[in-house]
Amino acid sequence: MVGLSRKGGPVALKIAIPKETAEFERRVAATPDTIKKLVALGCAVSVEAGAGGGASFPDEAYKTAGATIAKTAEEACAGADIVLKVQGCSAVELKSLKSKKGGNTLLIGILNPYGSEVSASDYAEAGIDAFAMELVPRITRAQSMDVLSSQSNLAGYKAVLDAAEQFTRAFPMMMTAAGTIAPAKIFVMGAGVAGLQAIATAKRLGAVVSATDVRPAAKEQVASLGASFIAVEDEEFKAAETAGGYAKEMSKEYQAKQAALVEAHIAKQDIVITTALIPGRPAPKLVSEAMVKSMRPGSVVVDLAVESGGNCALSKPGEIVVKDGVKIVGHRNVPSRLSTDASALYARNLLSLLGLLIENGELKVNWDDDIVKGVALTRGGQVIHPNFAEKKEPPKKAAEKATE
Repeated sequence: MVGLSRKGGPVALKIAIPKETAEFERRVAATPDTIKKLVALGCAVSVEAGAGGGASFPDEAYKTAGATIAKTAEEACAGADIVLKVQGCSAVELKSLKSKKGGNTLLIGILNPYGSEVSASDYAEAGIDAFAMELVPRITRAQSMDVLSSQSNLAGYKAVLDAAEQFTRAFPMMMTAAGTIAPAKIFVMGAGVAGLQAIATAKRLGAVVSATDVRPAAKEQVASLGASFIAVEDEEFKAAETAGGYAKEMSKEYQAKQAALVEAHIAKQDIVITTALIPGRPAPKLVSEAMVKSMRPGSVVVDLAVESGGNCALSKPGEIVVKDGVKIVGHRNVPSRLSTDASALYARNLLSLLGLLIENGELKVNWDDDIVKGVALTRGGQVIHPNFAEKKEPPKKAAEKATE
């Protein structure tokens, strides 16, 4: 919010960019390009020294773009109206924010309210107004703010490269004087943003690609990228999508038929890439130990859901497990492995959201806006997001329980 300086002039809205402290995190919440645009909006931007180092953005580039460089996160965030982060705060970072600014600070980042050490109620108790970017609603006007899409797109691409690194053969068919090299067979499980990018990347590298998804609409998307679609396409499957585009839960009979089809298909594949995630719940198990055992030695499984429990029964976070000659890759924070591009896209996502919140150099939050209602976890010391606010019982029922 714009206040007055000691001389009576306006004080610019201050935005802080601290260095990320989470393990395996090399991204940053702003780039020199977005800093220029924030300054043009009338903001004063403070960047912690070294914040962009992991993404190849030096301090000098931020300084040239109009930011001031702070020696520490505390200095960067002192007096900040808005703090932009990639991941949510640690307990230590939260305490620092609380002591510096209290309830006037707006924190925006990928806060992981379902599984972070700092919960929505912790932000509320600290007096932080917290916006979780991964909760941006899937509506047309919010597409430029969709961090799940921007980061998953890169993760799907990187998954194929990680598979290629571990695979001991080539991807495309090669005709040589010494003989023909057969193309690699790649199976992508899940045709969301990450899965579709994995399909496109694998096709560009010359592999024979197939994919599966529980949503009938995914068949056309998979086919448009030149891959074959693997599913039991009975009447139940054709009706397996809600009006909102989400998958319905399938019957146990269908699940058994689909599992048998997938099991037979996996045994013939060289590489399997799994991408299935469910917000707030453990990742579904798609590849069993028996399926891994059925694959040929030298095959590779890349599990993009490993940090949420894993789609493969044998994957381990941060490890490459070798079982029966098959490598199961479980890299953490895959988007961060492409930190420069991942940061650039994420910073633009944030800039788009800030365009809704900043007007004439002032912070003006329309709490009734659908996008704001979607991302706002806390406000004024209260948890306001319906998915995380405590469900209070009516006074009569609460009184009855108290007397039991």
